[in-house]
Amino acid sequence: MRYDIAENTLETERLLLRPFRLEDAEAVAVFCDSEPVYRRTLNLPHPYTADCARRWIGGHAENFRSGRFYEYAVTGRADGCLYGCVGLSHDAAHHNGELGYWFGEPHWGQGYATEAAAALIDFAFSVKDYHRVYAGHFAGNPASGRVMQKCGMRFEGIQREHVCKDGAYVDVVCYAILKQEWRGV
Repeated sequence: MRYDIAENTLETERLLLRPFRLEDAEAVAVFCDSEPVYRRTLNLPHPYTADCARRWIGGHAENFRSGRFYEYAVTGRADGCLYGCVGLSHDAAHHNGELGYWFGEPHWGQGYATEAAAALIDFAFSVKDYHRVYAGHFAGNPASGRVMQKCGMRFEGIQREHVCKDGAYVDVVCYAILKQEWRGV
């Protein structure tokens, strides 16, 4: 992973993680308005419009400046095509943060989520000096858990009926990685 502080970008072998731009709003809306993407995420409204995307993107720069949240558009290095999003919260008092991601359906199963998540974990430990990164996924979405495992995260447990999604309580499967474990990955 290569981090460019001036451009606020992360580069991997195949990906460029960059700040979202307002012109990404239409593509974000197409990806996020998908029923399968909606079912696998907690906080996306449905339907999801370009206006939703513009409002969401509009808060990113301040979140990054304040160190509260780092959200990146995941794009192809070769073609610049938007694939999805990877983000990381920051709890300065406890030196940790929550990793999250979503990808448009056409980009599922190609390893992009793992590559982007690993880059953001590297960013958390090597650039922002976190002690711990954690993540969770709905029990009905084991593919997201495989991404976490491939990034070196360890299973920590299941929060039973932890969130309410569309009127039903859903189990959340929890993973985390500590800085000293990341060094050994």
